[in-house]
Amino acid sequence: MPAMPEAHLTPIEVGLTAAIVAVEAEEPRILVSAGPASDTRAGLPFGPFDPLSHRTFEIGLREWVEQQTALTVGYVEQLYTFGDRGRHARPGDTGPHMISVGYLALTRMSDNAAALRAAGAAFEPWYRFFPWEDWRDGRPEILDEVIVPLLDQWAKSGKAEPARPLARRERLRHCFAAGGSPWDEEKVLDRYELLYEAGLVEEARRDGRDAGLPRAKLPTLGEPMRFDHRRILATAIARLRAKLKYRPVVFELMPDEFTLTELQRTVEAISGRHLHKQNFRRLVETTELVEPTGETSTATGGRPAALFRFRRDVVQERPAPGLRLGGRF
Repeated sequence: MPAMPEAHLTPIEVGLTAAIVAVEAEEPRILVSAGPASDTRAGLPFGPFDPLSHRTFEIGLREWVEQQTALTVGYVEQLYTFGDRGRHARPGDTGPHMISVGYLALTRMSDNAAALRAAGAAFEPWYRFFPWEDWRDGRPEILDEVIVPLLDQWAKSGKAEPARPLARRERLRHCFAAGGSPWDEEKVLDRYELLYEAGLVEEARRDGRDAGLPRAKLPTLGEPMRFDHRRILATAIARLRAKLKYRPVVFELMPDEFTLTELQRTVEAISGRHLHKQNFRRLVETTELVEPTGETSTATGGRPAALFRFRRDVVQERPAPGLRLGGRF
C-alpha cells in the first residue's frame, strides 16, 4: 500500500474581536482602538485567546477587554467566526492563519475616559463608518446621490458573477430600497457585503476587488477600518437592531432610571429610524417593559418628566420581551 503523502498543516491562531456598543448624547457609539503608526485606520478591540488561561472564549474576551481598557462590559453575545484568508495577512506572509471570533458587547458610558485614552481607545459614533444607515432625519442623501447610481452601474455591467438566488439588480432593490422598495434596517451586513462585492468600499479595493471605475472617481463611502473590522461591526449592528425587537437588550445601554423620551431616543439611535412619540409610548405600555419610579426629572429644562426603570420580572413572564417596532419603512 503506497504511503499517504504528508499533509501540510497550516498553523492557526484564534483571536477575539469585540464590537463594544454604548449610547451617548443620542448617538450609538462603538469602541475603537488606534492602530500602529503605519496604519491610522480605526479598528475594533482585538485580543488573543489563550487556551491555557481562558476556560472559554467569553472569559478571555472579558478579561483582556478589562485589562486593555479598564472597561467592564455587561451583555456579551457571540456573533460569528471570521476566517477569510487575508484578514491579518500581508503579501508574502507565511505566518499562522488568523481567525477571529466576533462578539457584540453592550455597556453604559462610564467615567473611564482617561483609561480609554491611555489605552489608545475611544467611543466613536458608528454612523461615521455607515452614514447610509442613519434614517432618523429621512433618507440619507448619500444613497440617491452616490451609492444607488454606482451600484446601478455595477449591476448593469456584464462581468461574470457567482450564481446567486437574486440577481444584482434585485439585491440592489432589496438592500438599498431602490425603485420604491421598503428600507429594512436589519440588512446592515447585506448592504456592506454588496458594496464590498461591487468594489466600492476601501476594504474591497485593499483586497484587490476591482470596481471597474477609475480609482480617482471612487468616493469614500464611510470611514474604512483595519482588516475586516467594518464587516464585523456591520454584523454587530444588524444583530443589535434585530435583537431590540424580541429581547430587552436596550436596557443594557440605559441608566438605571430614565425618561420615556430618553428611551425612545436610544431606540431611534440604534435602529437608525424615527419613531412616532405616541405610538412608541403605547408600545412601551403594552409590552410592560418599564415601571415608574415615582420620581421626576427636570434635566430636560421643560416640564418635569416621569422617571422609569426596567421591569426585570418581564423576563420571567414572557419568552421574548422586546420592542416590536414593526417591519420595514
